[in-house]
Amino acid sequence: MFKEERRELMFDWSMLGDIGEGRPNLGMTMNVAVYRLMQFTLRDVLIREYGVAEADRIFFEAGKKAGEEFFRHNLKGCRDFDELTVRLQEDLREYRIGILRFERTEPENGEFTITVAEDLDCSGLPISDETICTYDEGFLSGILGEFFGRPFNVREVDCWCLGDRICRFEAKSNR
Repeated sequence: MFKEERRELMFDWSMLGDIGEGRPNLGMTMNVAVYRLMQFTLRDVLIREYGVAEADRIFFEAGKKAGEEFFRHNLKGCRDFDELTVRLQEDLREYRIGILRFERTEPENGEFTITVAEDLDCSGLPISDETICTYDEGFLSGILGEFFGRPFNVREVDCWCLGDRICRFEAKSNR
C-alpha cells in the first residue's frame, strides 16, 4: 500500500479502511488538535527537507487528490451546480471540515468565491501575516475539477491567520 515506489498517485477512498470496525469504541471522530499536530509537523519536516515552495506544492497536490476522492465518494451523483453546493455544504459540515459558502458563483465562466468558516486547518490560530490553507486550496480544486471536468486554480485570499476570521478562496477554471 505505501511501501512500493511509484510515479503516479494510487490513493483511493477504500484505502481509508473500515473505520467503524477498527474503532468500535472510539468511533469516527478525533480532536482537531491531533489533526493539526499531524499536518503541521509533516509540513514542518517538508519545509526543512525541501523548502517552503516545494512543501506548498506537495500540500496542494495532496489536497487536490483528497478533493478528487472526496468528490468520487460523496458527491459523484450531483446533477447540477445547485445540488453540488447543497451536498458539499452538508458534507463539509458533517465531516467537521468547515462551514462552506459560495459568495460569488459564475459557473458559466468557471469562477467562484468560496468561504470556509471554522476551517479545520487554521481557525483559532494566532495571526501570522500569511495564508496557510494550501491543502484546502488543493481540496477545493480537486472537487471543482471533478465536477466540471476541467482543472481549477484555487487560491486563498483571506485567512484566519491574516486576521480575517474566515478563509476565502478565489477559484478559476483553467480552460
